[in-house]
Amino acid sequence: MSRSLLIAALAALALVACQKRTIPPGTPNVCYHVVPQQDGTLKYNRLSEQPNLENCAAALEAMRIRFLTLGGSNRELVGAYQGNFIFLQREGIFTAPSLEEHRYLALVRTGDGRLAIPGAMPQR
Repeated sequence: MSRSLLIAALAALALVACQKRTIPPGTPNVCYHVVPQQDGTLKYNRLSEQPNLENCAAALEAMRIRFLTLGGSNRELVGAYQGNFIFLQREGIFTAPSLEEHRYLALVRTGDGRLAIPGAMPQR
C-alpha cells in the first residue's frame, strides 16, 4: 500500500516539475508593470527603480490609483520585481516566482485602503 502511494507521489512531483513556468525578468531594483498581450505574451513596461518589493508594490499601487482617477476601470494590476510577479488585488498584494505558482500574501489592505505588512496592524 505505501509503495503505490510513493509511486503516485513521485509521478505527481514529476508532472509538477514539467509544468510550464512564466518567469519575469530578474533585473536588480527595477520595477515593471506587466501587460498581457493578445498573442498570450507579456509586455514588461519599466516603471521605476525601487530598493525592495514593497516599494515596487507601492509604486504600482500609485499607478493603479492614478489610472482609476483618470477614468480607468482596471482594479487589479500585475507587476514584476527582481524575478517575482506582484499581483495587486482587492484583498491585498500577492507575490509569486511565476504566473503558474501559488501566490503568497505580501501586503494587506487596511480598513482605510492603505497597504501594511501582514500582522503589523493591531487586532481588535
